[in-house]
Amino acid sequence: MTKDNTPITRQKFMEEFRRYQKGSITRRHFLGATGLGTAMAVMGGAVPGLMPGRARAQDLGNRVVLATWPNYHDAANFDMFSDATGVFTQVNVFGSNEEMLAILQAGGSGWDVFVPTNYAISTYVEADLIEPLDLSKLPNYDPAAFDPRFADAGTINGTVYAVPKNWGTTGIAFNSSRTGGVVDSWKTFFDGARDQFAGRVMVHDYQLTTIGNALVYFGHSFNSVDPAELADAERLLIDVKPHLFAISSDYQPSMRNGDAWLTMCWTGDGKQMNDDMPEIGFALGREGGEIWSDYYAIPKSAAHREAAYALINYLLDPDVNAREVLAHGYPVADARTNALVPEELLNDPILYPAAESLNALEFGAAVTLTDPNRAELMARFKSA
Repeated sequence: MTKDNTPITRQKFMEEFRRYQKGSITRRHFLGATGLGTAMAVMGGAVPGLMPGRARAQDLGNRVVLATWPNYHDAANFDMFSDATGVFTQVNVFGSNEEMLAILQAGGSGWDVFVPTNYAISTYVEADLIEPLDLSKLPNYDPAAFDPRFADAGTINGTVYAVPKNWGTTGIAFNSSRTGGVVDSWKTFFDGARDQFAGRVMVHDYQLTTIGNALVYFGHSFNSVDPAELADAERLLIDVKPHLFAISSDYQPSMRNGDAWLTMCWTGDGKQMNDDMPEIGFALGREGGEIWSDYYAIPKSAAHREAAYALINYLLDPDVNAREVLAHGYPVADARTNALVPEELLNDPILYPAAESLNALEFGAAVTLTDPNRAELMARFKSA
């Protein structure tokens, strides 16, 4: 019986039961929707799937460690996952794929799930740091539902090592009340940092985007490893360095409190800030820049492997993923999830820029992650 004493149909019961099994609703919601209440103990004996909290915890353990990016999840989803499984999600935040790679190579990261970007996955495979995924443990992953542009990088030589989380772009966030209008050019960004925006500009603590956008300033490829072109980027960055507010991949606080007026910015951060403070806009650089996709993966060193699979599977549930989109403001490539999010999000120019504006953007290239010249350039820039 439901709370209003209206009998629940068998079809409705099974719908709610399947949603509960998949982790898309909490145990509390399931009990309320089906009216089981105190009958839980009895029903749990007959249908073991109704009691994942203790029963599944014996297999999953009580903790899973997720390494991810700033402002990248709906914290309520982790609470619901814990409610459904008894597993607590410990979240570690990092600011670059270089940082993530270095931690895993050093050993002892303690991570069970991590979120690499498309161009980094092949490096993890070559370094034998990443586990081939057992897709039988990820029933919520349906390859046919995903746009291949944002899913293919997870498959190396026919083996799936990572499944898609979401995608986005790297552009410019600007406080229009301070900048006097839209900033949609890397030339304006870097030149302004040395002039009218001095002391108010932030760049990422991340060589791919900071060096990449400096390269684009000169008309070079975002992914260039050409020594002469890298020398151009270094001169620009060293010249700009004294005029910057900060080098940081966690730029939202400074943009929100007005200390910074301009920053390199990822899609979702731009959307989050714009929602709360409409004067903060987001634009792609006219000269080019980055388009990217992020993935869920399991390192070979994972201590809580079954919990890792359970968490990834839970986050891939379209209902859960739709809540993620509403919280973090990043577009997803899963058609099932897109069918659940509000239409205004699908039409939002920050999340889904016009197709022609994406043409100048490049996916990151694997060589940039390990190229010593780019790594040394970034180190010289930060220490200058």
